[in-house]
Amino acid sequence: MYLKASLKTSLARTFTRLGLVSLALPLTACNLVVMKPSGDIANQQAQLIVASTLLMLLIIVPVIILTLVFAFRYRAANTQATYSPEWDHSTRLELVIWGAPLLIIIALGAMTWISTHKLDPYRPLERLDAQRPIPVGVQPMTVEVVALDWKWLFIYPEQGIATVNELAAPVDRPIHFKISSSTVMNAFYVPAMAGMIYAMPGMQSQLNAVINKPGVYDGFSANFSGDGFSHMRFKFHGLSDDEFAAWVERNKADGVALTKELYLDLEKPSERAPVRRFASVAPGLFDAVVNRCVDGSKMCMGQMMAIDAAGGGGKGAIDGLASKPWSNEQKRIFVAALCTPDNAGQYASQWQASATRN
Repeated sequence: MYLKASLKTSLARTFTRLGLVSLALPLTACNLVVMKPSGDIANQQAQLIVASTLLMLLIIVPVIILTLVFAFRYRAANTQATYSPEWDHSTRLELVIWGAPLLIIIALGAMTWISTHKLDPYRPLERLDAQRPIPVGVQPMTVEVVALDWKWLFIYPEQGIATVNELAAPVDRPIHFKISSSTVMNAFYVPAMAGMIYAMPGMQSQLNAVINKPGVYDGFSANFSGDGFSHMRFKFHGLSDDEFAAWVERNKADGVALTKELYLDLEKPSERAPVRRFASVAPGLFDAVVNRCVDGSKMCMGQMMAIDAAGGGGKGAIDGLASKPWSNEQKRIFVAALCTPDNAGQYASQWQASATRN
């Protein structure tokens, strides 16, 4: 009997240990970069998550403990417990039940209000990290980000280069990202650096961030955008100033010119796109992407909105517009441009016919 009981105890301990190990195995695949990032903005966001969780646990843990205590103390078998069927109110208990959650809600609300303004992605950085302000005279480096199907295009206007599916920046240098998309909504996300920011066609969003440690970090799209979404990933390199300068020179030496024609070809959907380098970029390419007029066949959104803001084209505006067919349906047209002295002759016959009709 003793041997049988000992064997059962041993087997129970073995299965318990195996169970604990099996529960821990999935955690070995977890990447805790969100809670241990390498950029100051992401680090502040991680601290906000921890603080919010601890505040909520101040209510959750006592409620769980008291639920178990009450269930045990007032079980049917406990005849020693106080039985008060007429009891219905306690001022002290009501103050605890409503007061503690109210205080925590107020604290969470204050944290949310402060962090919403402090961590606004559009707000320029005020520090490199908790111990270091931004040195006087240091300006943020601008990177223009375009979400394509299904790859990322990064344009460096100051360096005059561009890359596909590879991003690099100097350590401890503020970065100002301008983010847009060519076709559908995406989300630009480098967990080690900052939170995700949406990329939307015809719009420009922004992100101010900094990377504080050298290394190679994962970046990806955090918003489903079609078949190739799973492989819409890139590497972000945190480099020293000398390494970044060498990286720029390598792009200039190995790359080709990114013209608007090449961009239109690059814009076509493709999966698992390799890293590509461009030694130069067509002037105003990113603005043309945002305004959806890279091909030059239609008026840019910014021009159209400026005309609308000024009161529109006025009477006879239709005759003063150069229009083109949309696909094969001749009745559906889009505005190509306002007619100018340079192209007025091309539409002279159209104007004449219109005048005759009027």
